[in-house]
Amino acid sequence: MNKKIKIKIDGKECLAYSGQTILEIARENKIFIPSLCYHPDLEIKANCRVCVVEVKGCNKLMTSCSVIAENGIEVFTNSEKVQKARNTNLKLIFSEHLEKCDGCTLKFDCTLLNLAKRYNLKINHFKDRKVDRKIYKFANTVEVDGSQCIDCRNCVDVCSNVQKINYLEIRGKGVKQEIVPTKNKNIDCIYCGQCTLHCPVASAQEKYDWPELEKILAQKGKKTLIAIIAPSTRMAIGEEFGLPYGQNNSGKMVAALKKLGFDQVMDVVFGADVTTLVEAEELLERLGNKKAKLPLITSCCPAWVKYLEFYRPDLIPHLTSSRSPQIHLGGIIKTYWAQKKNIKPEDIIVVSIMPCTAKKFEISRPELKIGKLKPIDKVLTVRELAFMIKKNNIDFKKIKPEKSNDLINDGSGAGLIYGASGGVMESALRTAHHAICDSSKAKICNSRLEFKEVRGSKGVKEAKLNLSGNKLNVAVVNGIGNIKDVLDNLSRYDYIEVMACPGGCIGGGGQPIPSSVEIVAKRTAGLYQGDKKVKIRTAHDNKGAVEVVNWLKENKLGHKVLHTNYKKRLKDKIN
Repeated sequence: MNKKIKIKIDGKECLAYSGQTILEIARENKIFIPSLCYHPDLEIKANCRVCVVEVKGCNKLMTSCSVIAENGIEVFTNSEKVQKARNTNLKLIFSEHLEKCDGCTLKFDCTLLNLAKRYNLKINHFKDRKVDRKIYKFANTVEVDGSQCIDCRNCVDVCSNVQKINYLEIRGKGVKQEIVPTKNKNIDCIYCGQCTLHCPVASAQEKYDWPELEKILAQKGKKTLIAIIAPSTRMAIGEEFGLPYGQNNSGKMVAALKKLGFDQVMDVVFGADVTTLVEAEELLERLGNKKAKLPLITSCCPAWVKYLEFYRPDLIPHLTSSRSPQIHLGGIIKTYWAQKKNIKPEDIIVVSIMPCTAKKFEISRPELKIGKLKPIDKVLTVRELAFMIKKNNIDFKKIKPEKSNDLINDGSGAGLIYGASGGVMESALRTAHHAICDSSKAKICNSRLEFKEVRGSKGVKEAKLNLSGNKLNVAVVNGIGNIKDVLDNLSRYDYIEVMACPGGCIGGGGQPIPSSVEIVAKRTAGLYQGDKKVKIRTAHDNKGAVEVVNWLKENKLGHKVLHTNYKKRLKDKIN
């Protein structure tokens, strides 16, 4: 363990460990130092220079995010010298960032605007110099607005160093520097949205669907409006309103969505249970067929599917044919639920609340249509929903929780943990293990519910499992940046889960900002606590989900609603 040191910050004596930066020590001691380019999960660049401090005895100011504290130093965060430099730097940053505040999801909690208010700065002190910069739009998911970019390079770093896609590049030098998509025809965006999650000023942002949704909500009564909420959204949305990390706010989400004008709110956890039933069945079928393609690879994550279709189309036969939970639930609503409620499917609009930007792309895939209808009509990120709640003056903290609607239940604990890396696999293993035990072929039956071997934040989690005499080699890829070794050694495995975002959906590109490894861990803990608390912890014990799957098969809708196919993709055009 590093030895302890003492330093003074603004006269306050602070204990710290050697190797810590001044900024880290200040934050641990609740001493405010502003920052923009700093992110705990990324390489320190110290290029915004908003976090400058004065160290006694030094002639020049230092960036607190990059300077390692030495024992006995005295730091000043708000001296006259610091104020002058910091304020000038902020004014220059505002000249890089064209204010488009009205429609920005960060409007109600913008770091830049908050700093301007805190230090009483004129945000138009210098002329905007990036007015003519281009907006790059990546399908219907993500856009990078050059007129708002402050050159922090966080988007480039996370795309290249964490996700290892290398889609975003720096072109030009000095004042002509610009973040642009690569022209390399062998590299394409997978729409994971990690660039939007790490951008401090919403220059990289999700493609907004909330303006169109507002128009739909304004016409309330013409259609039946249904919102569906994903497992990990409930564990994160509270952060937008000052609530604790990892707190389950599903009841508050239901209440807020109804206040916004939705007629019904349903839980995607139910859809996850259906996905588990379908995927576990396919896993067992492939394991029992010597000619079947193994390993079976999960397909819940649309960013991962896009990656495989573009970079490794040769592996498409390994993907499970199961649709994702949001697509399953949307399809069930427009078939099973519509018939039970005697509502025409074309009169239903389903809006999915997701932690993910790639889910916006997923709903546009034509192969997912049921007849002429899309299972999901719109996708909102958590940030978009939080923005709408704030915009409509709904007090999320005080709102009384409500239950979601009948017929489609809230699902099981197995469906809830879909939000965490390893959760999809664990859910399927619970049901597959039960099916093996229930089968006369099982010579040994060991009662087992949890598969903790596939949990955790490690980049690749490998395990050798014994499902009542059936040996299974599995791997869980936590973040697309860790995919290469697994794909290069496929023959080792029988079953693989891949989630493009670090942490899984709980760390998705549409989640609240800031997001970090530490924050994701707290959200994840909330998912597993929720799993332990519910009465039903397996998909096969969810009688409603089993009933729906059987109903779809009996009505010859099983393939249309439950399964899909994939295809090789060329590089998408940039709008």
